[in-house]
This record gives sequence, C-alpha cells and structure tokens, in this order.
Amino acid sequence: MADFHTSTHRANWIFSPQELVEKYKAANQRAIQTLEKYGTTQMEVDADGSLSYPEPIARDNADKHSRPKPLNIEEEQFMRVFYENKLREVCSAFYFPNKIQATALIYFKRFYLQWSVMEHHPKHIMLTCVYAACKIEENHVSAEELGKGISQDHQMILNYEMIVYQSLEFDLIVYAPYRSVEGFVNDMEEFCGVKDDENQMLKDLQETARLEVDKIMLTDAPHLFPPGQLALAALRNANEMHRVLDFEGYELILARQNSKHTILQLIESLDAIDAWVRKFKFPTEKDMKHINRKLKSCWGHSSHDDSKKREKKRHKSHKSLNEAHNGPTLA
Repeated sequence: MADFHTSTHRANWIFSPQELVEKYKAANQRAIQTLEKYGTTQMEVDADGSLSYPEPIARDNADKHSRPKPLNIEEEQFMRVFYENKLREVCSAFYFPNKIQATALIYFKRFYLQWSVMEHHPKHIMLTCVYAACKIEENHVSAEELGKGISQDHQMILNYEMIVYQSLEFDLIVYAPYRSVEGFVNDMEEFCGVKDDENQMLKDLQETARLEVDKIMLTDAPHLFPPGQLALAALRNANEMHRVLDFEGYELILARQNSKHTILQLIESLDAIDAWVRKFKFPTEKDMKHINRKLKSCWGHSSHDDSKKREKKRHKSHKSLNEAHNGPTLA
C-alpha cells in the first residue's frame, strides 16, 4: 500500500501556514532594510557563494519621496509564480524529463524561503536551479549549453550555483508528487482489481492527475504538505472526472494502514490543498510591468537609465552601420 506521508521527505521543509508567512515576511523585511541602508537591494554574487553589497549611502529627509519603493509580499509572490512558469517553459524547450522540471521547481521554491526576489533576480535563480537539477538527476547539461540555448550568460549560472546549494542546505534529493502519483496508481490497480482491458482508464486517471499536480506545484502547498498528500489530492480531483474507483473507500483503507492520521485528518489536508489551488492567481501583464518597474528601482535602475541604454544601443548600431559603409576611421 502506498504511503501518503512519504516519510523519507525531510520534515524541516514542511511548515505550518503561519511559519510560511513568517519566512516570507522575514525575507521581505530584510530586503527593505537593505534598501534603506545601501540604496539598492541587489547583491553581487561570486562563484564561491560569497556576497557583497555596495557602500552604505547617506540620506537626508529631502530625498525621502524619491526613494525606491520596495515590493510587498504579494508582489514578491507574483514574481516567483511568473518565473516558476518560465522555469517550466525552459525545461520544455530543452525537452528535459519531468523529474528535472519538478526538482528544479522545488529548488526554486525553497530558495525563496530564504531570500527575497529583491535580493536575487528570479531569472538567475531559475536557470541555476534548472542547471542544478540536471546535475542531481544525472542528465548533465553544461552551463554553456543552457545559457546559449536561451541567450543568457552562462557565467551567471555558475556564480549562483553555490549560493543555491547553500540556501537549500545542500539537501538536494527531493521528492516530487509526480512520483507519488505513479505509486498510488499502481496501488489502485490492485485495489480495483483492474483487468487488462481496463488499464486505459488508469492511464487516463494518471495523466489527469499529473496535470492537477502541475497546478498544485505553482501554489504554496508543496511547503505545507508532504508529496504523498499532494499526489492524493490530485488523484481525487482526477477521479471526479474519470470515476475509475470508489475514492472514499480507498482513502479509508489508506487511513487504516497509515496510523499517523485519521481519515478525517487526511480529508481535511486534501481539502486544504484544493483550496490553495482555487485561490491561486497568476499575475497579469499589467501586474508584471508594475512589479518590474519597482524591482528595477530597487536595484538602482531607473526608467531613465533604461532609455539611455536603449539610446546608446541605437547610437552604437548606427555607428557600426556607418563604419561598415565607410570602413574604419583613424582618430
């Protein structure tokens, strides 16, 4: 019988809702204090995992209104969710197996339990988590290949690698709900006494459950419930569509064989996971434009700086074009 507790999962990565809120608050508050002290939240990261800040700045009350405004907790959540989705797109673009995407996503989520998105850009962390997941899942792709494939500097990936490992406390073996879904489906085959000609029903159930897990993984539920319970919640929803088995009877047998929780506690957990999926919100394009503006401001990049960069780029392109027509000139 499959275990919905997944006891091999380290308990210190599962939190109560209040503990999770406190973690997000602490990271956000630290970034705000950094912004006050240094005028920027962006850190320089070296390949050995060491961090450095710019020199503290002296402020007076006169420039109080011109100070950059930090992201709030909801804006940080939107930023994380946006890049969690991007992480999936990167894995799909490289045709990585599902286990790499799942591992990278869990790394990414756990990294931002320790840090604010204002301190480390999610784009950099996302790519480094994909790179680290490829290593741990023995599907090695070089940083150069990964960077080149999505037009990013591979040195950035290498620089962030150590701080990602440190933030994960070097706990790199993770258990995703996808594997638990497979275990439960094998278990259900025996529970239902499925005949050979009925196997397709269980395959359909498993595929729908996998899509349900995709939804769950973008929420905070993986920080709050073990993988086995996430998988069961996904299978329960999938079964409502396919009607393959008596799910309540299956839950009852599970609860009897796993004495840590009663059937009521199990159902309460599955209902709570469903609630996380129902209240999930993906940021709109307008949300992301607003958040990106604030984030650039926190890093000391103003929209004026961006327009100057664009102008400089246009000027450089124009100059290159003239040189191509006229040949190099001597100063």
